[in-house]
Amino acid sequence: MKIKALIVFLFTLHVIIGQDAVHNYGNIQIHESAMVGFHMNVINDGTFDENLGLVGFYSTNAPLTISGAFAPVFYDSEVAVNDGLYLETSVGILNNFNFIHGNIFTPRNSSDVFFNYSDDSFYVGEGIQTKIDGYGAITNKDTFTFPVGDDDRIRPLTITSESVNAQAKCAYFFVGPDNLSSYVENFNADAKDFNVGAVSNREFWRLEGDSPSIVTLSWDNLSNIGILGEYISDLVVVGWSKEQQQWVNLGNSALEGEFSFGSISSDTFVPNDYEIITIGGALDLNETLTTIDLGNYFLTPNGDGTNDYLVIDGIGESPNNLLQIFNRYGVLVYYKENYRDGFEGISNRNMLVKGDIGMPSGVYFYIITLNDIKVKHQGYLYLSQNSEN
Repeated sequence: MKIKALIVFLFTLHVIIGQDAVHNYGNIQIHESAMVGFHMNVINDGTFDENLGLVGFYSTNAPLTISGAFAPVFYDSEVAVNDGLYLETSVGILNNFNFIHGNIFTPRNSSDVFFNYSDDSFYVGEGIQTKIDGYGAITNKDTFTFPVGDDDRIRPLTITSESVNAQAKCAYFFVGPDNLSSYVENFNADAKDFNVGAVSNREFWRLEGDSPSIVTLSWDNLSNIGILGEYISDLVVVGWSKEQQQWVNLGNSALEGEFSFGSISSDTFVPNDYEIITIGGALDLNETLTTIDLGNYFLTPNGDGTNDYLVIDGIGESPNNLLQIFNRYGVLVYYKENYRDGFEGISNRNMLVKGDIGMPSGVYFYIITLNDIKVKHQGYLYLSQNSEN
C-alpha cells in the first residue's frame, strides 16, 4: 500500500528525475504519513512548501545540494550526508529537524540564503560535525539557540527577545591568526568606545533582528579569552555599531566559566544596530588609581559570632562597590555588586562551583572595587569550614 501511494505521488507532481538531481517544476506535497528520502541533489523551481510527514537527505560518498527559484519548507526533516548538505536556496522547518551526519552549509558572504526554523520548530543532534556552517534563521520565535559554527567548531548563540521576531538570522565566524586581514580592515579593534578595553580577534557572530534582545555567547580554549582581561569578570559582550563605526560595550548580565570555556550574556540591545558582535573586555576605570591596603581576612562561618562574615574595612565609604572572590585556580566563585558584609563562605556562582553550598576550606583571593572613592584592592582571605575554629 505504501509503495502504491508513493508511485501515484511521483507521477502526479511533475517531478523530473535526472541523472544527478530531482528537479521539481510542479507542486510537491508530502502528506502526514509519508516518508521521502532524497539521495541526490534537489532543484526546486515549483511549489514544495505545504508539507507534513518526513523528508530526509542521505548520502555517504558525496555532498548534496538544494537549489532552485523557490525555498522548500519541510515539516519533519533529517540530514545524514557525510560531506554536507549545501543550500543555494533557503530551506524552512516547521516541526522537528534531526542532525544525523554532516553539516548544513550556506553562503557566508550573504544572509539571503539560510536554514530557517519557524514557530514551534526545534532540532536535535547538533554537534561539531552536525551544525549550520553559515546562516541559521528563526521566524515567529522570541527565544532560540542557533546551532551555528565554523569548520570543526560549534559556537551556538542564544537569543532572548522582548517580543517575537518576525525573522532573525545568525552566523558564526572563526578568524584564525593567519586570516585577520579582512577582519581588521573592516572592524578596527582600535576604534572603541571609552568603556571598551579589548576586542576578540579570534571570532565573531553576525546577528540580524529588530527586536530588543539579550544574547548569550560562549567561548572555548581556542577563543584566547585571556588576552581580553585579567579576570573572567572583566569580560563583556561588544558590538560594532553601524552608526558610531566603533566597538560598543553591550554589557555583562550573566557570566559563567573559566578561561578555557564559559558563557556570557549581554544587556538588552537591538541586533540590527550592530554589524557584528563578539566578546571583549571592559575598560577598568580604576586600573591606574592608587590602591590602599585593606588587608587580608580570616573567615570561620560556624555561627559563633566571630569571623562569621567577610567584613571589609572601610566599605561603608563606598556603597557603590563590587566584590569578586576567586579560588586558587582563578575561578570566580562569588560576585556581588554593592556588597554589604554578607559573604559567609557560600558560592553564588552556578557553573563550575555549585551555588548555595559551603565552599571548601582554603585560601581565596578577592578584588574589591570601591567606585565612590576610586579605590581597587586585591587581597587574600582564608576560609575555614571547621566548626571548632
